[in-house]
Amino acid sequence: MNFLQAENLTKIYGDKVLFENVDISINKGQKVALVARNGTGKSSLLKILVGLDSSDGDGTVRVHKSVKVGYLEQSPQLNPNSTVLESIFQSDNPVMKAIHTYEATLAKNELSNSPENQLALEKAMAQMQLLDAWDYEAKVKEILFRFKITRLQQSVSELSGGEMKRVAMAGVLIQEPDLLVLDEPTNHLDFDLIEWLEVFLGKSNNTIVLVTHDRYFLDRVCDEIIEIEKGTTQKYRGNYTYYLEKKAELTFNLGQEVGKAQKLMKKELKWLRTQPKARGTKAKSRITAFDSIEDKAKTNLHVKEIDFGAIKMARIGGKTIEMHHLNKSFGDLCVLKDFTYTFNRRDRVGIIGKNGAGKSTFLNMLMGNERQDTGKIIRGTTLQFGYYTQSGLDLTVDKKVIDVVREVAEVLPLEKGKYLTAAQILDHFDFPYSKHENYVSTLSGGEQRRLYLLTVLMENPNFLILDEPTNDLDLLTLNVLEDFLEKFKGCLIIVSHDRYFMDKLVDHVFVFEGDGKLRDFPGNYSQYREAKIKEDKAAQEIKRLATTNKPKEKPAYKKEKTKTKLSYNEKREYEQLEKDIEKLETEKATLEEKLNGGGSHDELMEWSKKIGEVMASIDEKSDRWLELSEFA
Repeated sequence: MNFLQAENLTKIYGDKVLFENVDISINKGQKVALVARNGTGKSSLLKILVGLDSSDGDGTVRVHKSVKVGYLEQSPQLNPNSTVLESIFQSDNPVMKAIHTYEATLAKNELSNSPENQLALEKAMAQMQLLDAWDYEAKVKEILFRFKITRLQQSVSELSGGEMKRVAMAGVLIQEPDLLVLDEPTNHLDFDLIEWLEVFLGKSNNTIVLVTHDRYFLDRVCDEIIEIEKGTTQKYRGNYTYYLEKKAELTFNLGQEVGKAQKLMKKELKWLRTQPKARGTKAKSRITAFDSIEDKAKTNLHVKEIDFGAIKMARIGGKTIEMHHLNKSFGDLCVLKDFTYTFNRRDRVGIIGKNGAGKSTFLNMLMGNERQDTGKIIRGTTLQFGYYTQSGLDLTVDKKVIDVVREVAEVLPLEKGKYLTAAQILDHFDFPYSKHENYVSTLSGGEQRRLYLLTVLMENPNFLILDEPTNDLDLLTLNVLEDFLEKFKGCLIIVSHDRYFMDKLVDHVFVFEGDGKLRDFPGNYSQYREAKIKEDKAAQEIKRLATTNKPKEKPAYKKEKTKTKLSYNEKREYEQLEKDIEKLETEKATLEEKLNGGGSHDELMEWSKKIGEVMASIDEKSDRWLELSEFA
């Protein structure tokens, strides 16, 4: 079944053609990714597909009348006057409305158990029963739990950008649309949530069109890649790995063809230069042929490849940064506890942890922008820092792109007295020469962040700190940045939610595990993740064995030998014990299901502790129930 058919889509801004005469067909069950450089219209194309924008010219988009579309914007704009609950349940679907009403009345009843609230809750529960909505409500709870959305009555105006993205994403998934259109769904999500979403979408029967720079996500979720290049599209029917293989083959074949064209072009040019001005028809045909060759030869001419390994940076002395017994807290929140580490001259460290765990605070302490509570930091005198922050640089909008970079440095020195100019670096990072004289005000938000990144690299540091550098970078620019960093000869520290980026560049990771503990793991992110899964399974097995083999304690209550029947209070206690045990058994089953489903380190530790307490309570109440049952 064809879900969506788009034909002759064109988008032009000013004199810039983003794409032209693009055709896209989406069938049921397909998972399609759009791949292109920044500024080539990926987000614009998605908006046209979902009807939020229109094609220039006579382009058309037809969506099957029975298909329900769910759309996630790159930067969702939610109603600031709404609550989280209202933002998530916006559908007119009766089941969605029933769940919305039930959750709202439940929250009110918890605040005030008045007769009116109790009656409203009973009505809401009856409506849930009537619509058979309880199973669906359980799915909703699972999604809300995964996205760490707990404060349903919180105002949207109080949410951060990352929290808003999670609320919008949860709302789209809860609606269960037939066609999911997702613009950068992994932005602002932590590793655990990205991996859950990856599995959720990869194994589902959802039909998906998405844009993302997360290459693992692309590889594991999508089965077709549509590349937008020079205003046109090229389809690759496979995942991201397949796309890379086929793209490499096409580039190689084109390179061979263009190489021949360039040689022939030189020969033709030589001939043309030696001929007299007056030419006959035969000569004119030769000129026409030359024009064709020239066009072909220019289609794949690139700037000479830059060897970033030849960049000559300041030498690092024997001392880099030493951190001795550092402690840092914000009120009751302990960020760092008794941490000691000495950085090596070629250290390549990734930093991972939950949002708010203290990663940015740690970087600011390294730079001296944040004071530790206790402990000592010693910095070498030869260090030249480059620090790319999430907040970015407040670029002057009335300056030209080339001037912004030249203010930092005119050139990057290379070995043997050579150098790279600011213009060459800009061109290599996808700012073509035609844009160098443009003002910063004309750049998109992503382009401005990329320009800010270049100003950091042009400082030619020997100690480079990058806090989320991959946001807003397209796949091609990411490859250029990775090439630069792979050949970087200094100390490199990276905070990023891009797992591929981390795996490619770091040798070990600092893991913020909570409560001030910072673990140094020898390996990249994927190696750490694999080790962590094994550790969690081992811990669960130890807990299970300890619980299974735990000797039963002797009953705390002694039986009265002369008793022949239960007193009134004991009879009430006996009946209540039956209810309590049944409730505890349900809670135990729920916790076991959570443990089997996996979760974050903190969640698994909490659930393991809780299940031990629940089982101990079951044992105690069961012993008392058995004692009373002899006289019941």
